[in-house]
Amino acid sequence: MSMADWSGLFLHFLVLSLLSVGGAITTAPDMHRYLVQDKAWLTDPQFSASIAIAQAAPGPNVLFIALLGWNVGLNAGGLPLAVLGMAVCMTGILVPSTTLTYLAARWSHANRELRAVRAFKQGMAPVVVALLMATGWILATGQGYDWRNLPNWALTAIATVVVWRTRVHLLWLLGAGALLGAAGWV
Repeated sequence: MSMADWSGLFLHFLVLSLLSVGGAITTAPDMHRYLVQDKAWLTDPQFSASIAIAQAAPGPNVLFIALLGWNVGLNAGGLPLAVLGMAVCMTGILVPSTTLTYLAARWSHANRELRAVRAFKQGMAPVVVALLMATGWILATGQGYDWRNLPNWALTAIATVVVWRTRVHLLWLLGAGALLGAAGWV
């Protein structure tokens, strides 16, 4: 990768940072488009695995950005570039949104009684839900739409209904999915 590629990656994550209403995970579809489809710096399995590993690990969910950058750097030429990729992506995604969030939180707290501030907060909820659904769709369709993936689709549907309608902890579902995967059923 050239210096222009690294700069482009940094600038892309800077822009995505300002669009990440609801967290960095909501911009995963555009990250997929940029990293997998447009630039081919990552494969579909690398992209999906980066998100899955980071979401399963304890800690903030923004860690998937570090793994994406790490994998871009590894594909570009090894460990030193992996560290660079991680730093470029994390800096790009964190600095603008952190700064904007801090300034906006201070302003909205000072003006919390204004009708426009309350309306804005209520209006953002559907946007966040739609962005999360788009992310789920990208992750769910990473392996294709054919009938061979029917068990995966069924497991996803069952897990969705269980999370939605019961109080079963998500870790139990992750464990069940891991056991089904280890047994080779999905």
